[in-house]
Amino acid sequence: MATTAQLRPAADPADDITESFGGAANVAHLRRVARDFRTDTITMPTDAQVAYAAQASRGDDVEGEDATTTALEERIARLAGKEAALLCLSATMCNALAVRSHLMQPPHSIIVDARAHTFKNEVGGAALFSQATSHALTPKNGLYLVREDIEPELQLGYDVHTAPTRLIMLEDTLNGVVVPTGEVERIAAMAGAHGIPLHVDGARVWNSAAALIARDGGVQDEAGLGAALAGILAPYATASLCLSKGLGAPLGSALVGDRKVIERARWFRKAFGGAWRQSGHVAAQADWALTHHFPRLAATHELARALADGLRAAGCTILAPVDTNMVFFDAAPLGLSFDRVKAALAALDEPITLGSNRLVVHHQTSPRAVADIVETIKALAASVSEEEAAKVRSQKPAELGYR
Repeated sequence: MATTAQLRPAADPADDITESFGGAANVAHLRRVARDFRTDTITMPTDAQVAYAAQASRGDDVEGEDATTTALEERIARLAGKEAALLCLSATMCNALAVRSHLMQPPHSIIVDARAHTFKNEVGGAALFSQATSHALTPKNGLYLVREDIEPELQLGYDVHTAPTRLIMLEDTLNGVVVPTGEVERIAAMAGAHGIPLHVDGARVWNSAAALIARDGGVQDEAGLGAALAGILAPYATASLCLSKGLGAPLGSALVGDRKVIERARWFRKAFGGAWRQSGHVAAQADWALTHHFPRLAATHELARALADGLRAAGCTILAPVDTNMVFFDAAPLGLSFDRVKAALAALDEPITLGSNRLVVHHQTSPRAVADIVETIKALAASVSEEEAAKVRSQKPAELGYR
């Protein structure tokens, strides 16, 4: 079974699951997913995805004998402009494997953004698996780390009091913000002078690529994606590319880099218990998502900007640039707490689910749900008392970052 190879026009997400194939329960769940803004990992495999997976090869990937998995890895490596790729269970696993594959004998340390998923939400994997200390830095611009943030914090030489910096880990996107490639190139040049590689947690780097293509007026085809993605990843020695967030695969992430480091990562994947046997059906669904769901990402960015514009017009503060599919909002200027907004949306006849003040638009999000969020907040603002409003405005402002 070959990969689907070329990007296809996106279908209507409302048709992703039908009762005749997916069943009534899955159709009902898709309606709830369309109004759920917690994250983009909640998207559901489509009927076409599942049907395509049924045609996948059934070889043993540990033995290198699964054609569908190998073809997907080769496709992703080609798009990323790297020598090789390794399909893994999750982005968390990819990041842990990257750290372990880059680092050798401790003592050693890595530099990360203090808000990064790898630092806050991956169970201390760098310390657990690689005996690495993390130096967490807060960007002075409030959005992303720049060379001037990192360079003074490098631990160099042989001072016995410090763990030498052996890796710098960035994230793209971070809080939905695209990290400028020019700034990454400045960091890479500085780090390279000291022999320090860069790894990127590309949890939503497909969104960065889609945004770059849209910005430059390019075509969302295989060639356009390859040019955009390879350009973004060029300064990095390795990158993890999550397949289950923006793209909507049921699980999985790919680690890309040069052949030597990927072979080392494959070895550690086995040691960590992450090697899989008949992985073709998982690879096939990821391949389908790359082909058919990547073209939807630009529309999710437009919908997120429409959501931000509506909230801003209603009187909310938008806390970060809406470069891609995330909107961070604060309704305190309207005298509304987040808890009150969340409860009101959950009480609608067709409930809307929020997890925090981070609203994530995904490829199955309903435009009607976006309009309902804005209209509900407007109605709440019209009914809030001055006493309630003053109390909310006196509290700590909403923050930007993972919850």
